Amino acid sequence: MSEKRARSAEKRRTRKENNYILEYYEAIQNGSIVVGHWIMLLLEFLINGLAEKRFFYSSEKADEVIEWIETHCFHTEGPLAPQPLKLELWERAFIATIYGVVDERGFRQFREIVLIVSRKNGKSLLAAAIAKYEWQCGGYGSKVYNIAPKLAQADIIYSNVWQMTTLDPEYIKLKEELSVKDMHNKSVKDTSILPRHRMTDLFIPALNASVMKIAFSAKKSDGFNPSFCACDEVAAWEGDAGLKQYEVMKSGMGARPEAILLSCTTSGYVNDGIYDELLKRCTRFLLGNSKEKRLLPFLYMIDDIEKWNDLEELKKSNPNLGVSVTPEYLLDEIAVAEGSLSKKAEFITKYCNLKQNSSLAWLDAHVVEKMSGDALNLEDFRSSYCVAGVDLSQTTDLTAATIVLEKNGELYVFAKFWLPSEKIDEAIARDGVPYNIYVQRGLLELAGENYVDYKACYEWLKNLIEQYEILPLKVGYDRYCAQYLIQDLEAYGFQCDDVYQGDNLWPVLQEMEGLFKDGKVHIGDNDLLKIHMLNSAVKMSTERGRGKLVKISPTAHIDGVAALADAFCVRQKWNETIGIQLRNE
Repeated sequence: MSEKRARSAEKRRTRKENNYILEYYEAIQNGSIVVGHWIMLLLEFLINGLAEKRFFYSSEKADEVIEWIETHCFHTEGPLAPQPLKLELWERAFIATIYGVVDERGFRQFREIVLIVSRKNGKSLLAAAIAKYEWQCGGYGSKVYNIAPKLAQADIIYSNVWQMTTLDPEYIKLKEELSVKDMHNKSVKDTSILPRHRMTDLFIPALNASVMKIAFSAKKSDGFNPSFCACDEVAAWEGDAGLKQYEVMKSGMGARPEAILLSCTTSGYVNDGIYDELLKRCTRFLLGNSKEKRLLPFLYMIDDIEKWNDLEELKKSNPNLGVSVTPEYLLDEIAVAEGSLSKKAEFITKYCNLKQNSSLAWLDAHVVEKMSGDALNLEDFRSSYCVAGVDLSQTTDLTAATIVLEKNGELYVFAKFWLPSEKIDEAIARDGVPYNIYVQRGLLELAGENYVDYKACYEWLKNLIEQYEILPLKVGYDRYCAQYLIQDLEAYGFQCDDVYQGDNLWPVLQEMEGLFKDGKVHIGDNDLLKIHMLNSAVKMSTERGRGKLVKISPTAHIDGVAALADAFCVRQKWNETIGIQLRNE
């Protein structure tokens, strides 16, 4: 440690402890800073986790990095260059969370960091400052990588690191001191401690520490051992190549207990790439639906797409509004966007951070928990009216039917699932779900051998009438449902209605979410339906301002929620005709 760093450490030990996470939260609470839903969820998670001692805060570790960055990192372009970097409160909270929040062993709690923030909010400069710290202070053998699909993009952070180095008075002084040479033009002093720019990397020989910029390469897909990796603009990383490169860098960090994988990006246009995967994981984590412990999502996004041109709303996606991005600049961009649909789509993507057709986890875990409770009994609803929904599009896999009953102003959901008997072992192994236990509990029924026998669903709905006198006034079904089931239901007397599971269901999903959050819907102890709710995501279209129900991951099941949405759709659609009967008063 240099004499200067030693003095800084002593100074930190003798002053009052800072907690920039708490300071940021308090500024949001008193209204001096505006943030969106996702940042608020993250801060509440952090503060609750610290209070419950799930992890701990070291102001000394956080302050060391913040002070070092503000001393040794500089603006490299624009009107503020070459002044020292002055971190905003949100940036201090960001760095304090990465370096100051530790586990019970004193190691960094979070190692996979995702920062989504709009254009011109200083994300590359911030990433470069962290990369410079890791290179010069990360210890012997520190390996820093800046990675992007193209070398020119990877060079942005890389070049910033070197430019900051050449602006650093400590580097300038050291270079001058080591420039003394003898009569043979050889250095008198050991120059191995001096950072240098080589053809292939930035290097400090005494520390064996390097910074490299790399682009995706099929020829070089392993062999990395990063202590820090900055993944720049991951929203532009194409499909499989991006997913593979990300996993390569992540898996390469296994031997380093405090390695950091930082993805910094604005929103983008690439579908089904690493950005979409990270966004699903991050939103699921923030909603409490994930068991991940090392993920840290800072998602600066607007909440209301209808307010895309409102500066107050734009503060949520532009935390540096008024600093590196001016209100006048955004107003000029808004004026252009209001006159062009393509420019509006670009503005919403790059300045609001709402990706066209992006998928976000739908329901908070605590909302789903609130819906759960003691087992429901059909006998308690004898002689009642209801609506039903069926989802039998996948007859070789899990399928579902639901009914929604109203009693005393509350809504109660019964859901039944079916699975082919020959598929249950395969399904248990694939999904990691104890389907055999759900069979024993009566939530799931084995019907057919290699495909679901639709008659099982028919018999369940018919039994509601014949055994419990519970009458579904309307049955909503997905248009891909087995048509022979619908024909049999209609022949029995059920009134069936085709439901298209697209973004036209958005008003229905919004109503469902509102009722769920208000505690008006109860699912009893149906754990299988609960799993499907936690597996549900909403894929938003920024162009249409609507969302549709999708799976949180390709292998997840949401059949129960799809069937429930069908039921809620016909309940909403036919409310004028059957609404009074459905109250069961």
